[in-house]
Amino acid sequence: MSIEKLTIDAIALLKNLIETPSFSSEENETALLIEDWFQKYQIDYQRTQNNVWAINKEFDESKPTLLLNSHHDTVKPNNGYTKDPFKAIIEDGKLFGLGSNDAGGCLVSLIATFTYFYNHKDLKYNLVLVASAEEESSGQNGLNSMLSIIPKIDVAIVGEPTLMHLAVAEKGLVVFDAKVKGTPGHAAHPNNDNAIYNTIAVLDWFQKYQFKKTSESLGDVKMTVSQISAGKQHNAIPAEVDLVVDVRVNDQYSNQEIAAILQKECPCSSIIPRSLRLNSSSIPIEHELVQAGIALGRETYGSPTLSDQSVLSCPSLKLGPGDSTRSHTADEFIYIQEIEEGIDLYIKLLEKIV
Repeated sequence: MSIEKLTIDAIALLKNLIETPSFSSEENETALLIEDWFQKYQIDYQRTQNNVWAINKEFDESKPTLLLNSHHDTVKPNNGYTKDPFKAIIEDGKLFGLGSNDAGGCLVSLIATFTYFYNHKDLKYNLVLVASAEEESSGQNGLNSMLSIIPKIDVAIVGEPTLMHLAVAEKGLVVFDAKVKGTPGHAAHPNNDNAIYNTIAVLDWFQKYQFKKTSESLGDVKMTVSQISAGKQHNAIPAEVDLVVDVRVNDQYSNQEIAAILQKECPCSSIIPRSLRLNSSSIPIEHELVQAGIALGRETYGSPTLSDQSVLSCPSLKLGPGDSTRSHTADEFIYIQEIEEGIDLYIKLLEKIV
């Protein structure tokens, strides 16, 4: 099958995806576009809610299985756009549009790669492709909902913009709701237990606290107070202050361990995790998938951003065309050349192992 033809078709698919709104949990129309691709290339596929997936034609249950995954949902466009976010515009080699970089370029490149290998016989690995929904919202009907439906996965490539370098580890995420309490009262009267003033010491604790274990690839756990709210009127001292704490977890801790540490040591009145399911992830440097990438001249690094890797329990590698720093920005774009190189490198990578 011609890589050149697949690349042309992949770019055309990305243009159609850009021009079809697909906010998280609203991906029905983009799922139909992905179905059209499979029908065009005569690939047997299935759809579960807005997740579209397929296995290679010569699937063999006795072989290990490699997952190729990226998502077709997007965030909502921000107010900084100067171009129509739902119009695929090519200028100076750049393809502009919402979701072009995160993660449309990765998705269409992986779809093209899967299509290239679909009919191959005697592959060392089975291939499973999942074009998943609800990644941006970490929703319940995304990749996590597919893991009991698709074949058991032994290793995965998750398509996110990495400049086609190898993200061999990714930080997990735990969001906490915390409270700092005090004594409510009238602002005109003395009060030595003002919840807002009590919060000053708590914020200082969060700013200075250091988790002990560091990671060679992911560095330290990063904890950030990202929201604060209290009070409803000027003359009433509130009973409590609400904080939201964002914790990016390295691969030296489980999310449960982070929660236990904070609930023991944090000087808040209470601190409760919203979810513990978005874990850190990694793949050994020695894994043949990583070694194949290194042999192709790709660098390894640890990623601070969250992806669908967080719901996988198997070794996983984050890899894709585009640049993570462009994600969720105004006038989002990906270079056409990045897609061309992405498909080429994905295929060369898999040829080394499958």
